[in-house]
This record gives sequence, C-alpha cells and structure tokens, in this order.
Amino acid sequence: MNILFTCGGTAGHVNPAVALARVFQEKHPGCRVLFVGADGGMENKLVPKEGYQIKTVTITNFHRSLAPADIAHNLGTLMNMQRSKKQARDILDEFKPDLVVGTGGYASYPVVNEAARRGLPTAVHESNAVPGLTTKALSKVVDRVMVGFEESREHYDNPEKVVVTGTPVRGDFFKYTKAEARKKLGFSDDRPLLLSYWGSLGAEVMNQKMMDFIAKECYEGAPWRHIHGAGRDYPWMQEELLRRGLKLGDNGIEVREYIYDMPLVMAAADLVLCRAGASTISEITAIAKPAVLVPSPNVTANHQEKNAKVLSGQGAAVLLREADCVENTLFDKAALLLNARDHREEMVKALQSMAVPNAAEKIYETLREIMK
Repeated sequence: MNILFTCGGTAGHVNPAVALARVFQEKHPGCRVLFVGADGGMENKLVPKEGYQIKTVTITNFHRSLAPADIAHNLGTLMNMQRSKKQARDILDEFKPDLVVGTGGYASYPVVNEAARRGLPTAVHESNAVPGLTTKALSKVVDRVMVGFEESREHYDNPEKVVVTGTPVRGDFFKYTKAEARKKLGFSDDRPLLLSYWGSLGAEVMNQKMMDFIAKECYEGAPWRHIHGAGRDYPWMQEELLRRGLKLGDNGIEVREYIYDMPLVMAAADLVLCRAGASTISEITAIAKPAVLVPSPNVTANHQEKNAKVLSGQGAAVLLREADCVENTLFDKAALLLNARDHREEMVKALQSMAVPNAAEKIYETLREIMK
C-alpha cells in the first residue's frame, strides 16, 4: 500500500498528516509513505525529522494587491502553477499511490487535483475552522472533505462529502492526568497554573504585553503559578526582567525560552493564554483546556480569529483581539477566569462537547472507506 500526503506552510498542516502516516503504518506494516511539500517550505525540515521522505513542487501564493511588485509575483505564481502540474504528474507516476490526502498548504493543490483527475481515491483534511483557498478549491474534486468541527460544514458547497473527524493530536497530550502532571512538575501546593505562549517562535507584540503582565503578578503577588514560553524573544525578556528587578522562580512564575514538555505543562494547566492556530485549537479542544485566545492578526484571511470564534461561540474559550489587549485587559481576563472555577468547568464541558475522540482513527476509517 502506498499513501501520499501533501501539506505545508505551517505545523498545523504537517502534524495531522504525520499522525495519520503513523496510523497507516501501524495498521499496515510495510505501508510506504511519501510526503509532498513546497520548495522552501518549513515542511522540508519538519517531515524528515519525523522519519519520512518528502518531495517538493514549485508553488507560490497569490498577493491581493495591484502594486507592481505584487503583480510581478502573481505572474511568477501563474508560471509556477504550470510547472507544479508537471512535477505532480511525475511524482504520481513514480510513486503510484493508492491514496492521496491533502492536509492544507499550496503544495496540496497540484498533487491532489492531478490525483483526482486520474480517478485515484482522494481526500482533504482542514484543521482550521474555515477552509483556505486551497481546501475550498479541492473540495469540489475530492472524494471526501474531513473537518475538525461541525460548524465547519456550512463552508463547503458539497456538504454530502463532508465528514466531521476532528483533528489528530499527538498522543503525548493524553499521557498525564492533571494531578500526575502537577506532581511531575514538582508543585506542592494547590495554586492554579496559568500557561502562556504565542506560538513556537513567540510574538514580540504579545511578549511585550506579557512583561507588564508578569510585573503585575510580581508586584501584587498573584495567587497562581505561571509558566510563559517566550520563544525567540527570550533574551530581551530576560534583560528586561533584570532591568525591572523582577525575580522569578520562588513566586511560582517562570519564563522559559521554549516549553519543550508542552504536553506535560498543558496537562497541568488550569488556563491557557495563546494564539488560535490550527494545532493550538486542536490541542486545547482535545484535552479540554479553558483558554483566552488572542488570534494573530498577521495570518492569511484572518483564519485564526475565525478559529477562535468557533470556540468562543460555544462558550469553550474567550476571544480577545490583539488590538484590545491594552493596559490590564489581558491580565484582568486571566485573573477573572483563574478565580472562577465554576466558569472554567463550564468551558471544559463545552470543549468536551466539541471534541471528536480518536480523531486519527476516525480519519483512518474514512480514508479506508474511499479506498474500497
């Protein structure tokens, strides 16, 4: 059995494909897996680290501007579309897949589209609540469209093709109970834990706001623990902490460069402050963690805010736009929730009602069905 996954652009597109690849190989020893991404995409680093081969096509996006530089870019994209078609044909001819699955990103289009044209079993999975241009276009030609949330179904022209499967989340996120995680982290009291991070690389605007947040915790003696992941802003945040004379550690406040044990820390957390990318919302939904979502305003089609609205609309999270994080707004939101256990429990129930247990298994079953 040969399975081809095509994805790229963000970890939120790559991670579900990797999870599915593992399921197929567990159930079908000897199953061959190939990934296809875009030239220069982050998937070219992420996929080999997971032990899989990846090939690439030359594909770029369209800019929605009439500036001369953007017009030139779009002309190049048109040329790349033709080039990627031939590359997709060559890859399919060589690998001879029994199934082709796109999980998002521009690279998915030429490969899945050509596979569908050949009559091969094809499917797309969309981790975001609202489909991107690639998924929307491919939804018209594939056999199945798999989505993370019931609310996503309305965004497709052929609802009979849509299956609500949820989004696969790494098994490590289900490894610990809250009590086990707190014990492993060495917590000896019952203070709630606040976890904050703004993506794998961090976000300078939000990290600047976190400095005032942490300072307020230090000065007022907040009755909770706090672990913050700073990402690439860690060096200047450390300098700023020293400049302000803020000493962390003994007070239960910790700033890390990266949170390498994220599944452990998230399992222990009572509240999460984070962005609303596809991977993040999948994780907090799967393990039912109350969150204040601050969507990045710098993403295509504002898709993070759309993700956040799906959760906030069900009472499963609080949506707070970055532009509204002024003065003590973020701190006050967090403090209100950390001091309102009943409210958090209602959010947990809402998240549990939205989650799809065993998402990877459900996607596998959906894909095996179209292969028959």
